[in-house]
Amino acid sequence: MRFPSRVLVPLLTLTCLAACRDEQAGPPQRAQRLPAPTQARALDAAPSDLTFRSGATFAGGTVVYLGSKVTPQNAAPGEQVRLAHYFQATRPPPKGFGFFVHVVDTASGGMLFNADHEVQGGAAPLASWPVGKVIEDVHSIPMPNVPARVMLGFWRDDERLPVDDASAQDGSQRMLGPQLGGAAPELPEYTVGRVTKAPTIDGVLDDAAWKNARPVVLRGSFDGRPAQLRTEARLAYDDTHLYVAFDSEDPDIWGTLRNRDDSIYEEEVVEIFLDANADGRTYNELQVSPHNVIFDAYFPARRQGMDRTWDSGMKTAVKVRGTLDDPSDKDQGWSVEMQIPFARLAEVPHVPPRKGDRWRFNLYRLEHHGRRAVEGQAFSPLYIGDFHALPRFGWLTFQ
Repeated sequence: MRFPSRVLVPLLTLTCLAACRDEQAGPPQRAQRLPAPTQARALDAAPSDLTFRSGATFAGGTVVYLGSKVTPQNAAPGEQVRLAHYFQATRPPPKGFGFFVHVVDTASGGMLFNADHEVQGGAAPLASWPVGKVIEDVHSIPMPNVPARVMLGFWRDDERLPVDDASAQDGSQRMLGPQLGGAAPELPEYTVGRVTKAPTIDGVLDDAAWKNARPVVLRGSFDGRPAQLRTEARLAYDDTHLYVAFDSEDPDIWGTLRNRDDSIYEEEVVEIFLDANADGRTYNELQVSPHNVIFDAYFPARRQGMDRTWDSGMKTAVKVRGTLDDPSDKDQGWSVEMQIPFARLAEVPHVPPRKGDRWRFNLYRLEHHGRRAVEGQAFSPLYIGDFHALPRFGWLTFQ
């Protein structure tokens, strides 16, 4: 899908160096930092209760990574965990290097979080570290929902401070840090029923197909908690099409983008991602904005090779209960209908789907509260700020 302009709205590739930020498709996920101290905190020694010990060095032994402490170690997915990292300079460190922290999926190597930040909120740049003293850096991130590893180091322009021991890094000068994550909540499943009469695609959800379809309420994409504004979705199918309906509560319905395949994921939107053969690689992303602008794309692999020239052939309609683009009044909400041809989707095992066929999929909404604060909603919560987290897609079972 998307490569928005900020995080989440941007997105990105792992081939970029540490200086680049991992752009996520979904609300921006940023490391939580403690208030910046007025001067660097320098300790005589690292705490005795580190949960991860290293001792590996950078730049010919100039900087020692002593280890980290993760608190709490057994946090639930999405719960904030405190990461404290400890370093020691054995001689004056080089100038101009920033600090990076990446959290990657241990199975795929894919970036889960980019938690780059300045050491001690900018009070302790690398070049200022006193020789022999221990520097502590503290920040927090959500606990990943999958086994993950913290990678850290220092960057300047297009280079990273080299890690001396090859076994202590990942091959791209990222020092191996503590391991995180564990078992995620069970994936949800939606059983979609076959209809004999297709719904009329007019944005009004009064068809028998929708009345007989099971409604699901989207939840916070980061942590699964109830969303601030309600979004209800339904699905149905026949021999030729998958039908998707969204009904979104919204006091201010707006959008500025008007052209097909514009970056509508930067604004308010509803979406469906479909991995028809459930291979965790090839998938389609389809979105609709309140102005009935659509975005559709094909991906041959997670976040790779995004093809916006792919045409889903879908038909959509939007019904607005309120006044578009007018913040002076209070709107009620907007509803969307999507008619998606099976024959256009990637890697569909059977057309029409057979009873018992199981696809991977997810449903999403991006809401900008006050046109600023972004809330991501999902059918299957992701526990990270990335709508392309394929392992967290739910199941779509054809009845």
